[in-house]
Amino acid sequence: MVIPVLSSSAFQEKGVLTPEEFVVAGDMLVQSCPTWSWAAGDSKHSKPFLPADKQYLVTRNVPCFRRATEVQGAVMDEEMISGDGMGDDWVATVNNRDSGVQGGETEELPTISGDGIEAVSEDKPVGDVQATGGGSGENDDIPDIDDIPDIDDLAIADEDDDEAVIVGGTLESDGNGDDGIVRTRTYDLSITYDKYYQTPRFWLVGYNESKQPMPPSMILEDVSEEHARKTITVDPHPNNPAIRAASIHPCKHANVMKKLVGELASSGVEVSVEQYLVLFIKFIASIIPTIEYDYTMSVGL
Repeated sequence: MVIPVLSSSAFQEKGVLTPEEFVVAGDMLVQSCPTWSWAAGDSKHSKPFLPADKQYLVTRNVPCFRRATEVQGAVMDEEMISGDGMGDDWVATVNNRDSGVQGGETEELPTISGDGIEAVSEDKPVGDVQATGGGSGENDDIPDIDDIPDIDDLAIADEDDDEAVIVGGTLESDGNGDDGIVRTRTYDLSITYDKYYQTPRFWLVGYNESKQPMPPSMILEDVSEEHARKTITVDPHPNNPAIRAASIHPCKHANVMKKLVGELASSGVEVSVEQYLVLFIKFIASIIPTIEYDYTMSVGL
C-alpha cells in the first residue's frame, strides 16, 4: 500500500510499465485481437490508478485440447533466458513440431520410382519424357470426347436427402450421449496490472469438459512442467476476490520482457509500448503451450 505508482516510462530499460502504458498496451491488444476485452470487475476493488472501465483484460471460453505433458515430446530444446541478477533466469521452450530440419541438416526428399515412370536424365529433355505402359500411339493418353460420361447420367445424391445439409439437423449419436461434439477444457484468462512488480500479471480460471470449475491440481496439467513447479500460485483475483485463480507469478516478468525487447531491438525490430502486451502474451504461450488464446499473428513483431 505504501509503494508509489510508477510514473515514468522504463519499459525498454527495465521491462516495466506505468498504469497509463498498461492501458495503452491493452487498447492495442483489444484492437489487434478482439477476443480480448476490457472489464471493470467488482467496483469495490477497483484500482484508483486505472480507469474504472479498464481495470483488467479478459478473454473467455478459450479451448485447451491437450495436456501440456502431451507436447513435451515435441519440444526440441529449452532456451535459458538470463536475467540481470542471480536467480533471474527464465526457461523458454523451443518447439520442433512439424519441422523437417534437425541438427542443422536438411532432410533429403525420397526419390519416386516405379512402373510406368521414366526418370528424367541430363541426356533427355523434359519435353521428351513420356509415360510408358499406357498405349502405343502418340495420342493414346487423350480420352475420346465420346467416352466422357454426361453429368446427368452420374448417380449424385440429392442435397435434400443429405442429413448433413438439413437445417436444424443433428449429428448421429453413438447411444452414449455423445452428439459428435468434441468436448474439451476451457479457460477464462485475464491480465491485470501488478502495482508492486509494475508488470502485467496473468490469471487462469479453468473448467473441465463438463464445464465445472477445475481445482489447481488439474490446471497445473496444462502448464509446462518446468514452470508448474516454480511460478504458478493460487490467489484471489485482485478485481474479483471471490474467485480463486491460478496465476503466473510476475516476479520475473520484467527481466524476461526486457530481454525479449532487447533481442528484438538487436535484430532491427523496435518494440513500442503499445506492442508490449502483444509480446507479453507470446511469452506466456511458452508457459501454457496448449491453451489456444494467442490470435495476434497479424501483429508485426
